[in-house]
Amino acid sequence: MTTAVERGAAAPVPGLRPGRSAARRPPAEPARRPIWHRVLFVAALVGAAVLFMLPFVWLVSASLRPREYVFAPGFLPTPFAPENYAEAWRAVPLLTWFGNSVLVGVAAAAAVTLSSAWVAFGFAYFRFPGRNLLFGLVLATMMLPFAVTMIPTYLIWSKLGLTDTQVPLWAGNLFGSAFYIFLLRQFLLSLPREYFEAARMDGASYPQLFWKLAFPLIRPALLVAFVFEFKASWTDLLKPLIYLRNEQLYTLPRGLKVVLDRFGYGGEQQWEIVLAGSVLATVPMIILFFLAQRHFVEGIATTGRKG
Repeated sequence: MTTAVERGAAAPVPGLRPGRSAARRPPAEPARRPIWHRVLFVAALVGAAVLFMLPFVWLVSASLRPREYVFAPGFLPTPFAPENYAEAWRAVPLLTWFGNSVLVGVAAAAAVTLSSAWVAFGFAYFRFPGRNLLFGLVLATMMLPFAVTMIPTYLIWSKLGLTDTQVPLWAGNLFGSAFYIFLLRQFLLSLPREYFEAARMDGASYPQLFWKLAFPLIRPALLVAFVFEFKASWTDLLKPLIYLRNEQLYTLPRGLKVVLDRFGYGGEQQWEIVLAGSVLATVPMIILFFLAQRHFVEGIATTGRKG
């Protein structure tokens, strides 16, 4: 015969499945991977890094060799000829082209970052009929290759009398970019909407919501967009080829095309000058990435997470 206390202890507790403890067990800690797994992972990363660095290492090494040894086998610059860089600076106006690239790159990156952020804020914050359809149409423009719009765009700038100027190289970014709109919208969707609703209750206008609340919170994503577009502008050759005729307005890629034509293919075969100019055009991008590395990686890691 069982007592009332025993019967109460044996009775199932409401809300709990039979056979499960009332107290939830803490989750088990993930098992540590064997040391050889980590060794293999690090070795794979190092191998991939070395593989990707080899072309640049060869470029730097070849640019420091005399003309007759440029294509010699090996990665050591022997004989050593650092005067190739001085010769490259004397042969062409690299400093002018470098300044033009910085000016155009900053203007293009700032224009597309700000305009895309404003459009992305509208898609992320406002709720209106057809919002998803309109956003899909914006993304659909990414399917159009540049060659489709190249001639109509050139005709527009020609009618405006802005060919042979640097304006067409960056002014088109004032209308935003579908890729950056998508990137920044995903970041904005990860922000709690309660922040914006509280600011609206305090009397903040929509521009204030963007500039004083959203803009500081999405700074990592803005930096990602800025660096991406700056790199795209820095390495762009097609637009300068189409619009620029004055050598003093050339950007570095357009200038390197001149160097290649003059000293490379069918020219004087001074490949050491071509390679030295290529190194000088590549180094600024490496410096920019290392300066913005922490914020850049943070923006890449957090973009796309929707809270």
